[in-house]
Amino acid sequence: MRGRIDDFATKAGDGYKGMRAVEGYLANSDIPEPLQHLVKLRVSQVNGCAFCVDMHGKHAKQAGETDERLFGVAAWRESPHFTSAERAALDLAEASTRLADNPHGVPDEVYEAARAEFDEQTLTALVMLIATTNAWNRISVINRTVPGSHTPR
Repeated sequence: MRGRIDDFATKAGDGYKGMRAVEGYLANSDIPEPLQHLVKLRVSQVNGCAFCVDMHGKHAKQAGETDERLFGVAAWRESPHFTSAERAALDLAEASTRLADNPHGVPDEVYEAARAEFDEQTLTALVMLIATTNAWNRISVINRTVPGSHTPR
């Protein structure tokens, strides 16, 4: 199996650099690293992006995430392993990723639950994290980026 566009990052040039710049902003945001991994993993699961699920699972594991929490992300509502802040972020991530499932966009109660858990600056970064992860997923799904081809540093 191979991707459709070889050396995508180089060919995408400044567009790819722009996406990486957003990743730099997110790395320096107030969103805790474990939460970033969980959100990226869940959004990627919802989008069916095998490359990103593989990559974000590896990154989370490398950062010390437990197997129970990693396995539980797909069923986070039924799992006892997540805090109220993590649940609010995962709910916002799902609602934002599944926009077509709700004719009114992200439900007010989902947004308000996230707003109750995060200050405005962190919530803003969370919105950027969700949007950027969705964009990366689309790039990887369109390009059929091969799962397992990414090795964490």
